[in-house]
Amino acid sequence: MIETIISRDFGTPASVATEFVTLEIDGQRVTVPAGTSVMRAAAEHGVNIPKLCATDSLEPFGSCRLCLVEIEGRRGYPASCTTPAEEGMVVRTQSPKLQQLRKGVMELYISDHPLDCLTCPANGDCELQDMAGVTGLREVRYGMEGANHLELKKDESNPYFTFDSSKCIVCNRCVRACEETQGTFALTISGRGFEARVSAGQDQSFMESECVSCGACVEACPTATLQEKSVIWLGQAEHSVNTTCAYCGVGCSLNAEMKGNEVVRMVPARDGKANEGHACVKGRFAWGYATHKDRILKPMIRSRITDPWKEVSWDEALDYAASEFKRIQAKHGRDSIGGIVSSRCTNEEGYLVQKLVRAAFGNNNVDTCARVCHSPTGYGLKQTLGESAGTQTFKSVAKADVIMVIGANPTDGHPVFASRMKRRLRQGAKLIVIDPRRIDLVKSPHVRAHHHLQLRPGTNVALVSSLAHVIVGEGLLDEAYIAERCDSDSFRQWREFVAQPANSPEAMEAVTGVPARQVREAARLYATGGNGAIFYGLGVTEHAQGSTTVMGIANLAMATGNVGREGVGVNPLRGQNNVQGSCDMGSFPHELPGYRHVSDTTVRTLFEQEWGVQLQAEPGLRIPNMFDAALGGGFKGLYCQGEDIVQSDPNTLHVTAALEAMECIVVQDIFLNETAKYAHVLLPGSSFLEKDGTFTNAERRISRVRKVMPPKAGYADWEVTVQLARRLGYPMNYSHPSEIMDEIARLTPTFAGVSYARLEQLGSIQWPCNDAAPEGTPTMHVDGFVRGKGRFIITQYVATDEKVTRRFPLILTTGRILSQYNVGAQTRRTENVRWHAEDRLEIHPHDAQERGIADGAWVGIQSRAGQTVLRAQVTERMMPGVVYTTFHFPESGANVITTENSDWATNCPEYKVTAVQVLPVHGQSDWQREYARFNQEQLALAVSGEAA
Repeated sequence: MIETIISRDFGTPASVATEFVTLEIDGQRVTVPAGTSVMRAAAEHGVNIPKLCATDSLEPFGSCRLCLVEIEGRRGYPASCTTPAEEGMVVRTQSPKLQQLRKGVMELYISDHPLDCLTCPANGDCELQDMAGVTGLREVRYGMEGANHLELKKDESNPYFTFDSSKCIVCNRCVRACEETQGTFALTISGRGFEARVSAGQDQSFMESECVSCGACVEACPTATLQEKSVIWLGQAEHSVNTTCAYCGVGCSLNAEMKGNEVVRMVPARDGKANEGHACVKGRFAWGYATHKDRILKPMIRSRITDPWKEVSWDEALDYAASEFKRIQAKHGRDSIGGIVSSRCTNEEGYLVQKLVRAAFGNNNVDTCARVCHSPTGYGLKQTLGESAGTQTFKSVAKADVIMVIGANPTDGHPVFASRMKRRLRQGAKLIVIDPRRIDLVKSPHVRAHHHLQLRPGTNVALVSSLAHVIVGEGLLDEAYIAERCDSDSFRQWREFVAQPANSPEAMEAVTGVPARQVREAARLYATGGNGAIFYGLGVTEHAQGSTTVMGIANLAMATGNVGREGVGVNPLRGQNNVQGSCDMGSFPHELPGYRHVSDTTVRTLFEQEWGVQLQAEPGLRIPNMFDAALGGGFKGLYCQGEDIVQSDPNTLHVTAALEAMECIVVQDIFLNETAKYAHVLLPGSSFLEKDGTFTNAERRISRVRKVMPPKAGYADWEVTVQLARRLGYPMNYSHPSEIMDEIARLTPTFAGVSYARLEQLGSIQWPCNDAAPEGTPTMHVDGFVRGKGRFIITQYVATDEKVTRRFPLILTTGRILSQYNVGAQTRRTENVRWHAEDRLEIHPHDAQERGIADGAWVGIQSRAGQTVLRAQVTERMMPGVVYTTFHFPESGANVITTENSDWATNCPEYKVTAVQVLPVHGQSDWQREYARFNQEQLALAVSGEAA
């Protein structure tokens, strides 16, 4: 039969014709969508057919022969996992013959399996044991002499899981998970019959192979062949708590499996909307930092950074911090202090910090790490589309026909989304990569970019304008979409601008270094290839023209009609777990929560009435302004929660000089990070496992963070901020983060319908969530842009001030690597260091040969700002004239050499373009020697404080 379902998807009507079939299973009449397997049809109606090779996260395979059924009128016993349900089909899942067949199959499996069920680490969590029970197997008639009873060496090479080949039943689930879920193709089956084995790479160990340790194979394994070492050490968990990953902006839903207050393992939640049962090496395994011995668990204070730390009570530390802030303001004025909101902490905690600054400090001197990463996203998308956030769900990439990745490296920075994207690419979607570096997506197993536009760093605007020139010049515009959805005057002006010969690919080839032919082909593909989706990262925003490039990307999407439906859109890949949320919460000095300007009297009055104070109408200081004001003598105090500005911000020497000029720095963090070494008060922070709250990911998805263990230092971060505010004379009265979210919802239109109760009901919510969209908004700008008519903005290319010269002939650009994360504070305290134990400088063979640099040799990197020393990695990933490094290790000093150049609109630093010279050296840089000395001194001062 055919049924037509009319659904209303978040306020948008859609008519979907779905074909259904009706069959009979064990005498029960069942109706399911056409194409549903007999196994799933049975399961959805309460009938569980025995299985081993099948799982709902993988495509059906039909190898285990345990899910056999009888179908009336059909010969044999087909596998239910691979047999589609058909109209009128009559199925029996239980009969004496089926029981006999299944029992025989299980007997063969068990005959080739070790007899260690009682001591097996998967005891109680083994599908092989379960199925033996289901089939009634109680004894084995065979000789138990299969190959699995030979001495087979375990592969213990991976730090997080073990591979015991003797327990393998060759069900292929791990191989299929590596292919279908992760897309790495690192596993295969080698040998035949009893000799068949799962093999990593070319019979390599897991660590030697292309395995990326995402854990998909471990999750898929039905036995203890692949098993987390933590489970082997601690045993099976006794309860589970759902929470949200605290690494990148994908926001994976994870189940923390617990034994009391101890985490046994992290398992990706299959119903997680952002990750759908997948995770990466960081989220799945690198959570040990939360209980690392380096955790700061006692508050500490000192008068000067040359003094030993003194361990004190929470009351003494908070009293001291509050008294110092009061003293500074009394002496230097109300605007002499400020705060930095963490993109690592929850929405509720970020909201409280900006509220503390505005209501208790009495100024708008508040900023967040988005200043140095995605502030151009907020500015550029607000100007063009009307909202400072991405337009889509991650899932919508499954409907993209052409995917353009600009200045992002998803396989390293956002690996779970990358796996989803690679799945779509394997299905036939086409890929355009715009990046100076040959990232993995350019050419990897089963995925290859159709176009790699390898541009010179700093020329994004020139290239985007060239793409627009082709689209306009060749008549590839979506004229109907533009006429209906966009501002006509701005479009006319933009079209005239991009049509100028100076913006042609031929004219810009000398600027970008990209052959004009490639630019034209890529532009045609994006404009005519169907649904076009753009995903971009810090390689777009961290430039002098970062905001201009974001606006240029929005121009491209509007010009081709690629905004407002699934499979298209403008999608920033946010770097940190809650960088979107920290921006949403009003953490910029010019905006209150919900991206509303502080000068708006109506908005300001709303907050004044709720908070009971008068608010400043003028924007406060941005982070770079705070540093400059500190060096100028006007900024003297800082409350820094969960950010390491010394390691993450550009021009390290400038940052440290500014911190040294301040009179009181209060750092709230879980470790003695690089910034804390310049602090006067150190307040212990809490990890994501020790608090309740919410994170908002890159797709605007608000997800719950749930406390799985008590705060190790006694308080969650939000509680510390509340206590500090009270001591400053401004009472904050909350007993739970849910009450903070209720306040956010009262004051912020896009969050009006968000509550913990609603999050429990729906699992997660993508804002805007309000009366118009009570269940959230997966796709933005569906019927019209938030600002009304989409606004095209002219994107004139202006070359960066950072020029290569004879003295500094190379361009340094920076990024991240899969196993490490951001400043490395978390991942350096896990086994992830086995993959990446130091930051290296990638350099093209031509540039290395010119300078006499061998692979692995020490090289000095000098810029106009400073110098450091790294080990070289000679690789053709780089284009000649460009070098690359990461910034995960503080001793590397990557930001010692980055400059203060920044985006014209937002002051986002130009990390991606630094002119440098690279030469062989034999020792550390002066900065590294001074860093080592200062670091030892500060650690000694901390130890002496603990001893006291």
